[in-house]
Amino acid sequence: MKKIPSGFTLLELVVALAIFALISVFAYRALDLVLETRIKVTAEGKKWRDITLLFTRMEQDMSRLANRPVRDSRDLLSPALIGEPVPVGEDDAQLAFTRMGLEGQSGVLGDVQRLGYRLKNGKVEMLVWPVLDQAPRTRPEAETLLSGVKGMEIRYLGAEGTWWTRWPKPGAPGELPRALEITLELPSGERMSRLFAL
Repeated sequence: MKKIPSGFTLLELVVALAIFALISVFAYRALDLVLETRIKVTAEGKKWRDITLLFTRMEQDMSRLANRPVRDSRDLLSPALIGEPVPVGEDDAQLAFTRMGLEGQSGVLGDVQRLGYRLKNGKVEMLVWPVLDQAPRTRPEAETLLSGVKGMEIRYLGAEGTWWTRWPKPGAPGELPRALEITLELPSGERMSRLFAL
């Protein structure tokens, strides 16, 4: 009797390689899906963190609102809070206001500042004027706080309970609103609103 050599035939090797290749393709696709999901979750988390930081910053600024009118660069008296649906000039804001500065180590509020917020080229920017009463060529410094924004709407609640899209409301130049509502719209169509009591 002849002894049959032990080992794999060519057909068995081809079948084993085909099975190994299929398992590798499925494993690669699963790993790719996990990595894609991780990237999306990270981006989504960053988006919500940045929006939360923006609203927190606005809330802190609104809590220190000061009823102090200022002189603008045209030497005109501007109210303590101005709201425009669309900024007109290069240095204009949708929301501009006077606020008390940050507390120092002694616990006393610092200098009064003029700040503003606007949406420009898909970015929410904070404007900081170097002085309250401005000289003719005084320009604010702009800092981007949030990118990837499609729209920003601001409404102001008057003492009578009516919402206004522009402030000061007609006939009440020195009055501050009771509250304001800021709504952000993202390119995905998501809308987020925050209400600030003043």
